[in-house]
Amino acid sequence: MGQEIELKLALGPTGPQALTAHPRLAGLSPTTLSLANTYYDTPDGALQAARMALRLRRRGDALRQTLKTEGSGAGGLSRRGEWEWPVPGPGLDLPGLAELPPMAALGQDALERLAPRFTTDFTRHVWTLTLADARVEIALDEGEIRSGNRRAPIRELELELETGTPESLWQLAAELAERVALRPSETSKAARGTALLAAEWKLPPGGPPLAGLKRAMSALDALADTGDERWRQVARESLGTLEDRDADDLAARLSAADWLTPAFGQVALHLARRLNATASDDPEPTP
Repeated sequence: MGQEIELKLALGPTGPQALTAHPRLAGLSPTTLSLANTYYDTPDGALQAARMALRLRRRGDALRQTLKTEGSGAGGLSRRGEWEWPVPGPGLDLPGLAELPPMAALGQDALERLAPRFTTDFTRHVWTLTLADARVEIALDEGEIRSGNRRAPIRELELELETGTPESLWQLAAELAERVALRPSETSKAARGTALLAAEWKLPPGGPPLAGLKRAMSALDALADTGDERWRQVARESLGTLEDRDADDLAARLSAADWLTPAFGQVALHLARRLNATASDDPEPTP
């Protein structure tokens, strides 16, 4: 099993163009991939309930199967388990899945009931940056999620740590946010597809500051996919529970029609970085 450490960021409509013009990337030629993905679950959502995502990804004639578990962290930063391997297709490698502890815990019945649920198709532009103390893959995804007649756009940025510490991801994101309209995003493509399939968004409950931030950013993910302005109010209310100057600043900025600006992203990243650092410094609870 590998561990994926990444920072997920949502982009505004002008974000992709601004990103490619950023001094960090201007003049560099990305690797461009066309990726077609089918996500699987049981009809009653056993994988979703277990906070897992299973997909088949086609790139050209090659198929890869990936299982991911829910990550820890918030403010766009996540650490999660990931298993990935090539498969002959056309369907899932069920024997390979059965050997993985998270799937084995669900039992043979869940394996036998797996079926396609929704698709995500997007173009990925990839840059690899070697920084002073880290190596980071930058992936810009543009496309859409499809479930029946429902659609949601994909316009997101993933900073994945190859070597170094997560602090390098925060530093790079802050540098990009000086010129690019972006914000931390909490919701994976799999979770967004599940919400689209059910036509229902379920937010994390909130609570301590980091959980409250996660709920607020999840509400903004729901706003982006549904256009329902009620989610903006949920985000403001969640930020209000943090009793934090940066959170109050973000809540006030959400009152503007064009709220997703570089300034919004800079404040959101500063808040997320600070809350994650505070959470990692907290002592482990006594058993």
